[in-house]
Amino acid sequence: MYDILVLIIALVLFTVLAFLRVGAMPLAATVALITCILARLPILETILGPFMASAANYVQNYCFVFFLGAVFSALYERSKGAKSIALFLSKVTHGKHVAALIFTVTAILTYGGISGFVIYFVMYPICLQMFQKNNLSRILIPGAITAGCWTVSMVAPGSPSVQNVVAMNNLGTPSTAALVPGVITIVVEYILIVAWFEYRTKKLQKMGKGFDDPTLPPLPESEKDFSEDPDEVRPSAIISFIPIAVILILFNGFHLKVEAAVFFGILTACVLFKPFLPTYRDYIDLFNQGGTNAINALLNTAIVVGFGGVAQQTIGFQKIVDGVLQMNISPLVFVAIAVAVCAGMCGSASGGMGIAFNALKDTFVALGVNLEYVHRISAIAAGTLDTLPHQGGQITIFAITHMNHKTAYWDICVTQLIIPLITVFAVTIPLCSLGL
Repeated sequence: MYDILVLIIALVLFTVLAFLRVGAMPLAATVALITCILARLPILETILGPFMASAANYVQNYCFVFFLGAVFSALYERSKGAKSIALFLSKVTHGKHVAALIFTVTAILTYGGISGFVIYFVMYPICLQMFQKNNLSRILIPGAITAGCWTVSMVAPGSPSVQNVVAMNNLGTPSTAALVPGVITIVVEYILIVAWFEYRTKKLQKMGKGFDDPTLPPLPESEKDFSEDPDEVRPSAIISFIPIAVILILFNGFHLKVEAAVFFGILTACVLFKPFLPTYRDYIDLFNQGGTNAINALLNTAIVVGFGGVAQQTIGFQKIVDGVLQMNISPLVFVAIAVAVCAGMCGSASGGMGIAFNALKDTFVALGVNLEYVHRISAIAAGTLDTLPHQGGQITIFAITHMNHKTAYWDICVTQLIIPLITVFAVTIPLCSLGL
């Protein structure tokens, strides 16, 4: 029991330090150090060995995925292409279903290859404008943005997301693995999330909570002017969709590696957005910005994966794995539980998948399960327990939106933890069990 308690203590400590906004490097290193001490592991050998090896392996495998994705995102941010898509889609609903629309727009943008962390900054001012115009509570803003980034678009067949790529690289499966169960799952998940936002919008309105709510953290003065500049120059929505379509077609239709597909998407965007980025300085700046964003996101995730490498060395981790293996459960259920637990341990979907595949890939293969099912179930299950309060993405979105866990975590929890858990166990696994 003590060995398992060590991992529980590590997870609790991870959560507390994340609440205190401790950075990824000191956070992972501190928790790894304490885990070594409590688990009686050789400290120096473990930190320089499994910790650094796991982190370095993640960087080696996904460095260019992060970099190219960040550059592509910077192009859309600087050219206002992402804003054009968002405003175009907002006109379709005539100001109604705002939270559900924000969720849909961010899902489309991230499915097209734009980094979720960049979309935080792109979508937030648009959200403020739309929520103020319709006098809706700001409580829903963090959940609406992050649900679009980290649910259906992250796990859908054909997505160029890191989670899909991690499964492809480890299992040798295609991007559209388990196509039918995957598509049905994201349709159900999408409907449930939209229904939740519609329910919450109406409930908050009945409670009398509008945009100017004195019970919420105040907005800074610089963010209280949400007027749209009619003279702002930006690409049309149609042009803005083209580079996204190029990535999806090359990645899924021609089966190019995700790095190559995004590279050609970048070239397409550079050509189409040239009128809106007229100088060479603009391109140099956005490539620099993309590099900085990529390094920050990549290293933050890799360091967390490094902590997972330490966790794998503990007796408690092996006891948990052995306990799950000895349970009389379906191999598909085992895959979902194993990946979800790993993602929960490190607060990262891609990091959790990396840990699970590093530790359990041979076990998954030995179970004799169709690897395409393992691929899709893993991608969906990874996006469940990673949404516990210590997730780094939450700390970021709360800082951007001037909110906190007390005011806005509930909607994130429902849309990105509870609903994905329901869909993976009630929809994906049963459909895979039927051989679809």
